[in-house]
Amino acid sequence: MKYVVLPTDEVHRLDFYLAMEEYVARQVDEADCFFMWQVEPSVIYGRNQVVENEVNLNYCRENGIRVYQRKSGGGCVYADKDNLMLSFVTREENVGFAFNRFVTMVLLVLRKMGVEATGTTHNDIMIGDRKVCGTACRKTASGCVVHSTMLYDTNMAHMQNAITPGPEKLQKKGIESVRQRITLLKDYTPLSLGQVKTLIRETLCQGEHRLSAADVAEIERLAQAYRRME
Repeated sequence: MKYVVLPTDEVHRLDFYLAMEEYVARQVDEADCFFMWQVEPSVIYGRNQVVENEVNLNYCRENGIRVYQRKSGGGCVYADKDNLMLSFVTREENVGFAFNRFVTMVLLVLRKMGVEATGTTHNDIMIGDRKVCGTACRKTASGCVVHSTMLYDTNMAHMQNAITPGPEKLQKKGIESVRQRITLLKDYTPLSLGQVKTLIRETLCQGEHRLSAADVAEIERLAQAYRRME
């Protein structure tokens, strides 16, 4: 699997990376590609969700948190520079197989860290009874894109206040808050986030595919379709 590399280390907006997944799926002639990214505080919700039901838009505006909608399903996610976004682009056309491959890869990395984790039937990755990594997938013309949020660390106040799951969802799961449903990887490993990124890349990828400045310009054009609000 090839690691996709941008021409600079610039941190882009979340919509850029969603468009980058789309561009890699269309234009990069590799069976499997992978890349990681981090963003300024952002919320991303699934294609089947109603934003007003899932996101505290007033809180996001007041705290400079951008909001985006992705083309895959799944739930609402808060992201910032303290957690890690993972993107897997594959020619595998079966969504179930693509999900399974991705979850298996992440579990392999976590176990190399000495972290005992398990996958669920909903394609979440758990440490004990708490989620450390959630995934979503969408079918493309040439295969599938699987993306995931790995919670190494995060701004818990933003996560709790920016995302607003309904009380019926919380009661069904027998929990009282977002914090009780998730856990942070930093509490289970001495590795820094940078070291985790290095381990992931070295474990999963062989070689790289470098994007050009022209590729980046086209990704920027595609990114406009993901922008909901400033």
